[in-house]
Amino acid sequence: MLETGIRQIRVAMAMVFGRRMNPRLVERLVDDALATLHEFGSPGDDVDQLVDGPFNDPNERRDLQTRALRRTARRLADKSVFYRERFEAAGVDPAGLTLESLRSVPVTVKDDIVARSADMMCGAPYISTQTTGTTGTPTRVWLSRYEIELWPALIALAMLLRAEIRPGDCMQINISSRATAAIQEDLGLFRLANAPARVVGQVPPDESIDQLLDRTGPAPTILTAYPSYLGQLVSAARRRGLGPDDFELRTIFSGGEVLSPHLAEAACDTFGVRRVHDPYGVTELLPVGGRTCLGGHLHLDLNMGYTEVKRLDSDEPADVGELGTLVVTPFYPYRECMPVLRYDTRDVVRVLPDGLDCELAGVPAVSKILGKESRLLRTRDGIVTQRDVIEALDGLPGVEWPVRHRATVAGDGRLHLTVAARGPSPSDVVKAFADRDLDVTAEIIELDEDEARLFHTLRCDLREETFTRAPGPKETP
Repeated sequence: MLETGIRQIRVAMAMVFGRRMNPRLVERLVDDALATLHEFGSPGDDVDQLVDGPFNDPNERRDLQTRALRRTARRLADKSVFYRERFEAAGVDPAGLTLESLRSVPVTVKDDIVARSADMMCGAPYISTQTTGTTGTPTRVWLSRYEIELWPALIALAMLLRAEIRPGDCMQINISSRATAAIQEDLGLFRLANAPARVVGQVPPDESIDQLLDRTGPAPTILTAYPSYLGQLVSAARRRGLGPDDFELRTIFSGGEVLSPHLAEAACDTFGVRRVHDPYGVTELLPVGGRTCLGGHLHLDLNMGYTEVKRLDSDEPADVGELGTLVVTPFYPYRECMPVLRYDTRDVVRVLPDGLDCELAGVPAVSKILGKESRLLRTRDGIVTQRDVIEALDGLPGVEWPVRHRATVAGDGRLHLTVAARGPSPSDVVKAFADRDLDVTAEIIELDEDEARLFHTLRCDLREETFTRAPGPKETP
């Protein structure tokens, strides 16, 4: 117990003072947590303090965030040509950076990473990962060996302490193979938790259902999948007459797209899980992420990065109740190889007031992700977000998920929906949006699967279909 306490103190001090962590030390804390869980059934309150960390105290938060930003900015000015130029052009001294002067530094955008990735390098690259490309050109991000070893240990520790994973679990991973960092993280954290994992990828949905039903090895108890692919899994399972008694799942993680309450509820009913977790993560910002509480608020990690919400039309901070885009700065020493400062995710959220009543009330929050800024629809009824559209369509009677659609603004300022679905009628669509105080026109069309992919591209369309079926009698294997 004394050694465990010493390790906890060393990690906590590294978090406070921004020292480079020893991944082996964090891994030993994972072992300590596993031993405690085995003996006592719970990790204990003292260990749990490592999850939210010192940044959870609002009286200390500003000072600690300021110091973390200065430490991060000094390193960027020293090692990154791109950010050295940014600081000089903005007239900002990294050593004297404040939360207010930070806003003088222009935001970093995706195009900057694509065009000047070499000038952003601050460490020795070890492995590359990239974004899915569903909202534009895929972005390649390089990671160091230190990052690849540290992140799974930190995440495994947090998830064990929150009981989100258990030693007896088995995870089925149904995300795109190009998300190498996310898959590497999942495999690493499950290895540390002494739990197996199945990397299935985005094969045809029925093949993934077969994997969930497979009992030749440990049965999957945790599933991770994009919302659109999860929708395909729900629809496939229901077509086959499968239900909760057929699966061993106890929880699902589904991020990367808008997850509607209708789809989450359907997944719970179909697979027999109590909750579908809706985490937030962006490849360019790893390992900074966020958790969605039971109240539907998105709580961003305070320990690993600094989060701002800027207005849609300026760099000024968005006010409470206002829409804005998430701007995030990962802290050193959590991010070292190809870090970003003030990265504008273009993910739209609504600013929430302080003092929220939820189980994560100690951590500031914003609304759930409402969609991409580029996909906002400015109608005569006001701004309509991707979430507005998806939540309305996912609740239509008789639909299969994901609901393919196209949303445009007509010349009269009204929202027009073209929905590729069997079951609902145009009047069903109009009523669903009227319930949200939105005046729309709608049409229903029927498309085959290949046409639907071209009509409305989703992450579930990143299929990995090579050799997914046995050759026919006249085919050559």
